[in-house]
Amino acid sequence: MTTPRASASTYGPVEPHTGTSAAQHPGAPAEPRLGDPAEPDPAAPDIGPEVRQPAATSSEGPADLRLVAPALAAWGAAALALDAPALPLVLVTAGALTLAGLVLSRALRRRTGTLVAVAAVLLCAVAGAVSAALQGADLRRGPVPRLADQYARATVELEVTEDPHLARQRVRGAQRMPTVVVFAAEVRRVTAPGGAATLTRTPVLVIVPQRDRQDERGPRGAEGADSEQGGPAGQSRGGGRGTAAADSWRALLPSTRVRVEARFAPPLPPTDRAAAVLRVAADAPPPQRIGGPTPLQRLAGSLRAGLRDASEDLRPDARALLPGLVVGDTSRVTPELDDAFRATDLTHLLAVSGSNLTIVLALLIGPPHLAVRAERRGIAPRLGLSLRTTAVIGGAVALAFVVVCRPDPSVLRAAACGLITLLAIGSGRRRTLLPALAAAVLLLVLYDPWLARSYGFLLSVLATGALLTLAPRWSTALQRRRVPPRLAEVIAAAAAAQAVCAPVVVVLAARVGLVAVPCNLLAEVAVAPATVLGFAALAAAPLLPPLATALAWCAGWPTGWIAVVARTGAELPGAEFGWPGGWSGGLLLAVAITVLVPIARIVLRRRELCVVCALLLVVLVVRPVPLSRLVTGWPPPGWRLAVCDVGQGDGLVLAAGPGSALVVDTGPDPRAMDRCLQELDVRRIPLLVLTHFHADHVDGLPGALRGRNVGAVETTTRDDPPDQAAFVRKTAAAHGVPVVRAVPGERRRTGPVTWEVLWPPAPTTGTAPTTGTTMAAPMASTAPSAPFSALGAPSTSGAPPPPAGSSLPPPSPPAGQTADKTAGEAAVPATGFMPEGPNNASVALLVRTAGLTVLLLGDLEPPAQQELFAAHPNLRGIDVLKVAHHGSAYQDPAFMGALAPRLALISCGAGNPYGHPAPSTLAALRMQGARVLRTDTDGAIAVTGSGTTGLAGVTSNGRRRYPVHRRTVPPRGRRGRTGVRDGIRRPTGSGRRRRARVCTSA
Repeated sequence: MTTPRASASTYGPVEPHTGTSAAQHPGAPAEPRLGDPAEPDPAAPDIGPEVRQPAATSSEGPADLRLVAPALAAWGAAALALDAPALPLVLVTAGALTLAGLVLSRALRRRTGTLVAVAAVLLCAVAGAVSAALQGADLRRGPVPRLADQYARATVELEVTEDPHLARQRVRGAQRMPTVVVFAAEVRRVTAPGGAATLTRTPVLVIVPQRDRQDERGPRGAEGADSEQGGPAGQSRGGGRGTAAADSWRALLPSTRVRVEARFAPPLPPTDRAAAVLRVAADAPPPQRIGGPTPLQRLAGSLRAGLRDASEDLRPDARALLPGLVVGDTSRVTPELDDAFRATDLTHLLAVSGSNLTIVLALLIGPPHLAVRAERRGIAPRLGLSLRTTAVIGGAVALAFVVVCRPDPSVLRAAACGLITLLAIGSGRRRTLLPALAAAVLLLVLYDPWLARSYGFLLSVLATGALLTLAPRWSTALQRRRVPPRLAEVIAAAAAAQAVCAPVVVVLAARVGLVAVPCNLLAEVAVAPATVLGFAALAAAPLLPPLATALAWCAGWPTGWIAVVARTGAELPGAEFGWPGGWSGGLLLAVAITVLVPIARIVLRRRELCVVCALLLVVLVVRPVPLSRLVTGWPPPGWRLAVCDVGQGDGLVLAAGPGSALVVDTGPDPRAMDRCLQELDVRRIPLLVLTHFHADHVDGLPGALRGRNVGAVETTTRDDPPDQAAFVRKTAAAHGVPVVRAVPGERRRTGPVTWEVLWPPAPTTGTAPTTGTTMAAPMASTAPSAPFSALGAPSTSGAPPPPAGSSLPPPSPPAGQTADKTAGEAAVPATGFMPEGPNNASVALLVRTAGLTVLLLGDLEPPAQQELFAAHPNLRGIDVLKVAHHGSAYQDPAFMGALAPRLALISCGAGNPYGHPAPSTLAALRMQGARVLRTDTDGAIAVTGSGTTGLAGVTSNGRRRYPVHRRTVPPRGRRGRTGVRDGIRRPTGSGRRRRARVCTSA
């Protein structure tokens, strides 16, 4: 949940300072102008004049803030008291209660309103602390916390309290975390291994790992890799395909009771509302049901299932989003679509929000500011319903909303915020809305103190408060500058919600979105029709399934538009930028926004300044490569090699001509890889090499393929891990890109780049490739095979085909002797060594570009490094080395000493849990005289220069340039002696006197 939508403002009360209603009915009488006598409407209740006046003399008066301080006091006290020590909490509470009594007695004697307010704040704080302390103590008592501390195994009876769902797969190191079904539940009975049974009622979090991960999900972020065909990607997180065990778990409805055997563990973080985490074994049998769901939950489940069935035949994005927009069911939303919504701050559309209820109520009674007037709109006046009957029906709609969307605390919070609209219907004045919000916060915190620590609750309250306070004033200011009223309301609502929510989002995500407001404005036009049609399909599904299908089909069009807005906004290079995280970063952003708001007010007074600022914003978001390079200096002109900052993983790009590049590995994050290639202006990839199938090297593949023409994907010969190898095949097939295997000894050229595959050895042991070796057949289940000369053919990724001459030549092993290699090392010797594990099967490439030699080692470990050095003994004096395995300590000293690189590049993630790069590896490289650059501290890295002009490394973090001195070697005939120091062979004596050497291209 990030920035809530603008519906509350859209359907909010009449704005002051304006001469007409924000949504004036065509047939309604004109509003009286300022200064004219107000004429009461005979058909409306006597609620005071409706004349629009300036804020200073508004009939509504100033906002009523009396409940704000008590609500904030209860909120803060509850957040602190949830896990506070008992004795200090009792003493502080008793002191506050005593002080409140003294203040209240003094206030009654003197009849002072200020003292009454102080007493109310103290009493609400005490109430919040007591409620939180009781619930926190209840969480920590009983046998469940004790079993969690012991990591014990026991048989438990659970009552499900939320819909089970598949947790999103994440990459940790080289592997994807296994797919798990997650849901909240309450432990009702615990049977220890000894047979002793204990009745309890303790909330827990249940995690059920799934054995067959590939069946549970489609390709991670494959941009709908099968989504056009409605295949697995569209069902990856839905109820489509999966193992029988997963389906049995995910079919559980809230209030169902089951018996399982599980292992207890402490929750993370320990202050969560769950007393323990229950882990069910992956090979455990399906849950044993001992009690069915309640009739209410069964009804809600059938309605939700009916909406899913009605939307089954929609296009993939609409099929995934419609249940989320209506009832918050995100089971079908793919990870890459979820990333797009996060990047554009549209995730609030996928969460149950009070705006859902607001839209439905607006359909019933029309805009709230007209609800008590004769010209009120909606269905109710057309049916002749009175205001009292309309209010009763509105309450019934709110109750049905809670039932269908599950009556858990988050839904109750959304319903309470949505009921603020009902209060506006009854009063028609804005001044009652802020006290209603404060009262809702107070009651919800007392009912569920855990909300006091919920970021979602904080964002919801902040956004609603912004819509009630800032948005009307900003809308009025825009209307003064001749912005149409309806457009002004929508812009002000989106901007106000984003302004107050952005600091909290920074605390969670350490980023600031630049496209949030435009994307919310573009999506807003489709939210109301999608929601109304979706609720109509939900209601019609049990009675008339064909009608529900037709309504869902109609709702699919606005829902698809929302998905297009999210995807398009997320693909913009400047959709978001990094910002310091944590509360310090949030405070810094809050200060920045506070400073920018007065500046924006000044800018709005000058039309030319508005145009200039709008153009600057467009440039920042679109970031044209030539202009971006001119302003930021990144990427540097003439770059030869770039190491993308993709986190804990590898992603390298070798320039192969204008807009063309050879890509080696894609990192773990599709968006980070796509952004890097956009900054480098890479539109064509003749060959994309995946050194091995670990997730930190291949999971970013969808980002590299997105919108680019890719000739082929070349992989290692070892399909390990098999599920990630299958992911590569599916993703490549979805984009129409063939997959081929690397052949040791093969040489390729594209543009100025020439490279040779040094490793891994051929799959057949004891033999080496001969002059007749050809490219291995494409991997199973890929696109139809193609000769290597055709790898530049157009793919289905939507990019134009590469120009003539950019395709790669057919495979041919090296013939004869080259300038720097002997014929004896043209092929991998038959050493009989077969790589063990994916790391040692990494594809190693020797690249030559502009007279520079670049060695890319993937994640090779010492055994493979030793065999590679034995196969290529003249592999020495490298200009640029991509250090193996993210600079880990697991390196072969002799191999590193022989390479003696001038520039060493390390790709690793900041704060990674593996300690990469290892201090010993850094020290060894620097003692050889190598310049070491690393992505965790330097950001993205680019290598510039050539064999004749010199070598330099340029980092994007501060755009710093590091010149690299030319290497000197002993003169001919005078070999220097070598010694071993720190495990590295180094020249000694006269061997230290070296002369410059220029590496030539093969």
